[in-house]
Amino acid sequence: MAYQGGRRARSCPAFGRENGENVPKQVIAGIDIGGTKTAVSLSTNPPGTLARFAFPTHPEKGPAHAIEAIMANLRHALAAEAKTSLHVAAIGISCGGPLDADLGIIQSPPNLRTWVDVPICRILKAEFDAPCFLENDANAGALAELRFGAGRGAKDLVFLTMGTGLGAGLILNGELQRGASQSAGEIGHVRLTRSGPVGHGRAGTVEGWASGGGMAQVARMFVRAARARGETTLLESIENLTARDVAEAARKGDRVARAVVKKVGEKLGDALAILVDVVNPECIVIGGLALRFQEEILGPARKRMMREALFSSARACRVVPAGLGEKIGDVAALCVALDGLAKSGTPFHDAEETASGIQAAHISG
Repeated sequence: MAYQGGRRARSCPAFGRENGENVPKQVIAGIDIGGTKTAVSLSTNPPGTLARFAFPTHPEKGPAHAIEAIMANLRHALAAEAKTSLHVAAIGISCGGPLDADLGIIQSPPNLRTWVDVPICRILKAEFDAPCFLENDANAGALAELRFGAGRGAKDLVFLTMGTGLGAGLILNGELQRGASQSAGEIGHVRLTRSGPVGHGRAGTVEGWASGGGMAQVARMFVRAARARGETTLLESIENLTARDVAEAARKGDRVARAVVKKVGEKLGDALAILVDVVNPECIVIGGLALRFQEEILGPARKRMMREALFSSARACRVVPAGLGEKIGDVAALCVALDGLAKSGTPFHDAEETASGIQAAHISG
């Protein structure tokens, strides 16, 4: 059954006097929802933040628990800035898919199975009397890296989330592309080999080969092969291998771990070649594993991309790690709000001359 919100929605008043003596300042809120944790941020000047609060999502408890925590933390963040009167101009939400960005509904992502058809934007819009916008995390990351990160200045950009899974956000001619069913950029679902590690429930996919979860599977394959030929590795004593374990062993010079990283990099390169040939981007920005492994994984990826893609297209494309680092989730959510406001014809401004108009609009509503 879809979650509709557990209590009567109410508007959140502007933090300031209605007679204009204390004019509220525009602020945008960003909410980064993950399967492990959720973060709420406030900003008057992205990518900087006024306040940030994070808390466990606890998907096993259902959406009501997390949504109540989101609202409580956002109210707390607003109240914490008591010295400045604030008006929420917009709320941006970044969350893994599937979701319906147009309707603002989260549709039971793999890491949030209990979040079945949750109208998150309707709930928060009613609670805070502010427009609310939703994007999947790959699209949100693409917006963030284009505006504030490694993709600044690009018109045609691909952002890859190389985490537990693998997704892509596409920016073409400066515009975010969602596709006919809001599934543009699902490169992780593309099959590279007939067999191999599993991603998206299919063997041999890009996600199976080139995600954090995929790297763990590749590592197990390589450990079995090492044992068969009598080779020892630091990875063989680890029961539940993770990409973090591979990174630690590779840093210590473990030959098998380094071979795993190279193989994942090469398969990533195969995926990059497909993107380069089909999309012809000037920049591919990669988060997740690329931040952890840097050139150990990006070097083989670029080499394979150059070998497999059209030379002119590959030469025109730079492949770089995400520039926002660990801040990308927070900035991505804020950028969803910025993008939503811009597309609605009310771009965000942090300027005194607009403040009185914002207050009047809020009070009259």
